[in-house]
Amino acid sequence: MERVLVVGVTGAGKSTLARAVGGRLGLPYHEMDAMYFGPGWSVNARLAEDVARIAAQPRWIIDSIGAPEVRDLLWQRADAVLWLDYPRRVVLPRVLRRSLRRSLTRERIFGGNRETWAGWLSPEHPVWWSCSQHTARRTEIRRRTADPHFTPLTTHHFPHPTDTEAWPAALPRHTSS
Repeated sequence: MERVLVVGVTGAGKSTLARAVGGRLGLPYHEMDAMYFGPGWSVNARLAEDVARIAAQPRWIIDSIGAPEVRDLLWQRADAVLWLDYPRRVVLPRVLRRSLRRSLTRERIFGGNRETWAGWLSPEHPVWWSCSQHTARRTEIRRRTADPHFTPLTTHHFPHPTDTEAWPAALPRHTSS
């Protein structure tokens, strides 16, 4: 595993797993939301260039299926996919707690942005986005992992957090030479 995508619905724990696996394997970690969003929730006009530069590297881990404009590029370059395929009953409490914490503490996230109470009214708020995109995201990932266009691609499918918990510790630890 040299070029890894960690995929799943919003709130599944993609960033957490990507950081753990990246640390274990010595892979440079890239957060898709940090590449995608700029100040004021603006979209990075150079996203395709930035992602192409990372995808051209021999080793990386990214915590996303990929924004639509870079999705195929990432899937063509990846050699492994870690799929957090958790049910709504697992994901929803996670994303709800995270968004409540971020709103209460005014925590700065990607692009210096913050989740706000007013943001909860938007259909793009992480809680509503996770709910509305759950089935579509699972369908898309299932289709991509089975697509011969993206082979050879090793897929590690995790249907529940208990399947994921010990997995990173079982990976060989990267040692720099």
